[in-house]
Amino acid sequence: MTHVTPLQIYYEDTDLSGAVYHANYLRYFERAREHLLGPAELVRLWRDDGTGFVVYKCELSFREPAGLGDSLEIRTTVRMESEYRAVFQQSVWRPGARAAMVEGVVQLVCVDRQNRLVPLPPGVRDRIREHAAE
Repeated sequence: MTHVTPLQIYYEDTDLSGAVYHANYLRYFERAREHLLGPAELVRLWRDDGTGFVVYKCELSFREPAGLGDSLEIRTTVRMESEYRAVFQQSVWRPGARAAMVEGVVQLVCVDRQNRLVPLPPGVRDRIREHAAE
């Protein structure tokens, strides 16, 4: 099931040309992943279990710029690549559009407080199954 996160583009998001600065899409995708996994659960995992997420690999493709005032949505699906890695397919869309403006594939792994690789926690695996790519 696809998870949808609304996105409003503000002045601070744009560059001199009025288009969204390319690196901001990484922030938008991060925010969408946080909403999918649950902000409270991410805080709990770090505080109680010492488990956090880091980006292992990221790839972005830009097809159409977003600009000041745009109301968009981020669509996210996810799959488990292994017991250690989750792969998020993410894209930015205009409502009613036929194609994505920006597409990304972001791979995350979990680490402990010493930055050692650890398996994805059971609760995270459950959320991934809920939003698995169809």
